[in-house]
Amino acid sequence: MQALATFQSLKNRRFAQLYAAQTISLFGDALTWVGLALLAFELVGENAAAVLATALTLRVVAFVALAPLAGALADRIDRKTLLVGADLARVGVIGLVPFVSETWQVYVLIFLLNAFTAFFTPTYKATIPLVTGADDYPKAIALSGATNAVLGVLGPGVAGGIAALLGWQSIFWVDAVTFLLSGLLILLLPVRLSVVAKRRDQGVTNAWQDVKEGTTRLWKDASIRFALVLQLVTSIAGAWVLVNTVTHVKSNLALGDTSYGWVMAAFGIGATLAALAFGAFGKQLPRTTFVLLGTLTTSLAVLPANFLGLGPLMALWLLAGAGQTLVNVPTQTLIADRTPEHAQGRVYGAHFAWSHLWWAGAYPLAGWLGSANPENSFVYGGIIALVLLTATTLWLSPKKSVAVIPTGER
Repeated sequence: MQALATFQSLKNRRFAQLYAAQTISLFGDALTWVGLALLAFELVGENAAAVLATALTLRVVAFVALAPLAGALADRIDRKTLLVGADLARVGVIGLVPFVSETWQVYVLIFLLNAFTAFFTPTYKATIPLVTGADDYPKAIALSGATNAVLGVLGPGVAGGIAALLGWQSIFWVDAVTFLLSGLLILLLPVRLSVVAKRRDQGVTNAWQDVKEGTTRLWKDASIRFALVLQLVTSIAGAWVLVNTVTHVKSNLALGDTSYGWVMAAFGIGATLAALAFGAFGKQLPRTTFVLLGTLTTSLAVLPANFLGLGPLMALWLLAGAGQTLVNVPTQTLIADRTPEHAQGRVYGAHFAWSHLWWAGAYPLAGWLGSANPENSFVYGGIIALVLLTATTLWLSPKKSVAVIPTGER
């Protein structure tokens, strides 16, 4: 029952409407990648994996390149304009996908789609503390994290059902409708979403200076820096889960697609439960303690996976998913705790870019080591993660607690 406290943030009608828009948008994202996989197979058959790998790389490139700029703009103009504009742009892009006939067209559209997502997501994250009170934004951030995890589990199943009933092209039409509804909900918010009125008069001429400031704030604060580097550690463990689980389940354990689905569902369920738990009990420990515990949990969970059968593997992946959330959600809350309101947009934008940059390195490392020795792939991932965790804790752990910066401070 205590976990239901996370939903108290929905009593705030402005956040509830913003949350509904984000939920619909996340559902659209979940549909996109299933539809893309089917489209890639339609275009190139057995070479679809190469197309998907390239698309994932372009996704990360778009996030790293554009999220800091999006965060800077979020501190200068009405965030409603950015959010609605990003949603409408995604409607246009996703509506073109069913008509592609060449792989290069897929790459162009996927880059554009994720470029606009790079504007939407950090702006949304920075807006949560703006529309909720100081007591509610940890619960609101946790609820958003839980929703992301749930849709990561449910979305692909829904997309598969749509494809089976209506054809793979219909996935993208439904996808476009989700972004349209998201934009409409945000447009109908009865308030502007600007942080400091005088900043709007300055335009965007100094936006790149704001990008630099966002990164500086991100790395200068000892607690945020510690959490950000621990996200590098969890990206290693997480990449091993996402890249190498299918080989372990289908080759090493000689199980089928259904078993693989159950294992990955356990990962998503663990992430969901941890987000709800953090929303309920997040004040019991310092944010950095949650981040450290989450990193340790997910690193230890992957270490013995090569030597376990289906049931124990599901239990470990439940823990690994929980560990991922106990790093990511408290880090987002930590930024809101320790960044003045007028600078949160650029800091969230910088964080979005840096955290995705970690995954850009973790994915190929997991694929290379996993392919080189699939029988011991998770051992490598666990050892790398634990070594990085130890080094980070020894060298970057905050020496003392620093007071939270009120969100209204200028």
